[in-house]
Amino acid sequence: MEPTRWLSAEEQNTWRAYLDATRLLLQALDRQLTRDASISFTDFELLVVLSEAPHRQMRMRELADAVTTTRSGVTRAISRLVDAGWVRRVECEDDRRGTLAELTDAGAEKLAAASPGHVAEVRRNMFDLLSPRDVTLLGHDFSEMRAHLLENP
Repeated sequence: MEPTRWLSAEEQNTWRAYLDATRLLLQALDRQLTRDASISFTDFELLVVLSEAPHRQMRMRELADAVTTTRSGVTRAISRLVDAGWVRRVECEDDRRGTLAELTDAGAEKLAAASPGHVAEVRRNMFDLLSPRDVTLLGHDFSEMRAHLLENP
């Protein structure tokens, strides 16, 4: 068995700063959306993913994968969005057992109304703090991490 490669002090500081910054950013985004648009970050993210999907529809399984959550978590969230009138469930044409989530016009309007404040919060808490070079480096680094994690679950 290979010996444990412990993190160096710099790696440990970087790891903890990353975790803290990520958690705090997600909390700030959720607070802003809840306060200004009466929608959670999770629900907002689902509306975004549906808005970008062909015909504004996705299978529930694909939706769960797209927002990296469990199927049961997406099912509960979609139920909230259906109750709000922002999403509807649609029977899948090519597989009667499958269900699609479809963004409604009201959901698209909610997303359009919530997006400017959300983007301002992302900019204020992330991009305004970074140089253009930092943005490029972080984009590259996080893309590499994402690809690795998707290829090696």
